[in-house]
Amino acid sequence: MSTGESIILFSILFFLVGAGLAALVIFLVPALKAKRATKLAAKITEDAEIKVKHILKNAEIDAKQLMYEAKVEADKEIKEKKQELQETQKQINEREKALDRKDFALMSKEQSLDAQKENYNKKLQFLDKRELELQEKIDSSTKELEKVAAMSTNEARDELFKRVEAKISKELAAYIKNREEEAELMCNDKARELLAMSMARYSQEVTTERTLSVVELPNDEMKGRIIGREGRNIRTLEQLLGVDILVDDTPEVITVSCFDPIRREIARRALEVLIKDGRIQPSRIEEVIEKVRTELDEVIIKAGKEAVFELGLPNIHKELIKFIGRLKYRTSYGQSAYKHSLEVAHLAGIMASELGLDPLIAKRAGLMHDIGKAADFELEGSHVEVGARLARKFGEPDYVLDAIESHHEDKEPSFIYSYLVIAADTLSAARPGARSETLENYIKRIEKLEEICNSYEGVQTSFAMQSGREVRVMVVPEKMDDLATLNLARQIRERIESEMTYPGQIKVNVIREYRASDTAK
Repeated sequence: MSTGESIILFSILFFLVGAGLAALVIFLVPALKAKRATKLAAKITEDAEIKVKHILKNAEIDAKQLMYEAKVEADKEIKEKKQELQETQKQINEREKALDRKDFALMSKEQSLDAQKENYNKKLQFLDKRELELQEKIDSSTKELEKVAAMSTNEARDELFKRVEAKISKELAAYIKNREEEAELMCNDKARELLAMSMARYSQEVTTERTLSVVELPNDEMKGRIIGREGRNIRTLEQLLGVDILVDDTPEVITVSCFDPIRREIARRALEVLIKDGRIQPSRIEEVIEKVRTELDEVIIKAGKEAVFELGLPNIHKELIKFIGRLKYRTSYGQSAYKHSLEVAHLAGIMASELGLDPLIAKRAGLMHDIGKAADFELEGSHVEVGARLARKFGEPDYVLDAIESHHEDKEPSFIYSYLVIAADTLSAARPGARSETLENYIKRIEKLEEICNSYEGVQTSFAMQSGREVRVMVVPEKMDDLATLNLARQIRERIESEMTYPGQIKVNVIREYRASDTAK
């Protein structure tokens, strides 16, 4: 055998051995893996069975433990319920015993009340019997007293009532007198101190500038020039100004008449300019009137601004400032409404400061209280109604409206500042020389005052003194005692307050004077 053949044979043999080994490996490895997997599965199954047994055993133990705990809890709860039931039963038994005791006590009380009722009934019967006997004795005694006193029961009762009434009347008058004196001392001292301090801190000239309605002429010839040819000048003046120009026999004087003080002031100024200028004709009259009207508007606005600046008041509507300035040409009983409003504002502000209140609020209310007088000759209604409408229209606060509506006591004040305005208004109007009064009204007021005083029984005479600010009443001493004079003074004061209108205060003095006289012979 050659070497080549040997190599080939060897290669074939090696290939067959390799193929056999490969086949062996291919078939043997899966068998080994399967056997190993079978063993592993058996082991896993065995482990799982063991675990299941352990789990079942643990579950059985846990279940027994839970059952035991539940049984213990149930036994405990049953025991507590039984104990609660026992306590409830015990309470019920105690309440039943208490109710039995109360029932027994109520029965005892009922029996006692029945006995007392029976006893009371017997006593009532006895008292009724005694009352009848006493009534018979009283009737018998009354008849005997009537025979002795020669007076009936009704007459005796009336006499007793009169005596009691007289006694009570004297005691009541004395009590009222004491209380009034105490209250008057306290109020007068406080009010006097407050008003004196206010007047001391603010003073103004007593004399007031009045609106003029008389124009002086350089000579009587000027009257003809004012009238003009066929009266054309005076007709032009009256038509453009809305006034009546009265030319009479009074030397070197003409009178301007108009209810509107603004138009009257324009007429006065225009006539003075025309008289000074000398050129009096319709075209010149129109020119002068227009110029004077413009100048007066500026003066009015300036006066309003000066009043607001003097008082230090902020946020006043510009239209209201114009109405404040118009007060300069409005008078009341000869007193300038402009100066009066300023005076009331200052006095109210001072009183507010002394009382710890806001002085600016008091000044604003005081300045605006008579604002209606600047337009009451143009609009319908009293100056109070007109003023309230103007203040409401231009956004004034409620305390200003209240002061306007209540300063003549037409309504009850709602703000304390309104009371200050009322006091300041009375003080400004009532001080000596502030206002003038017509003779007719003055005489009527004095007569009414004396008429009220003389209307009471027991009054001998009365005298109104000090321009009607004091009245002295003389009474008959035999008809009135001292306490009766106190009652009379109070009654007269109440009637004066309710029936009369007057500035300031009226002092009532009732005088009882007893004189004993004899003549030596």
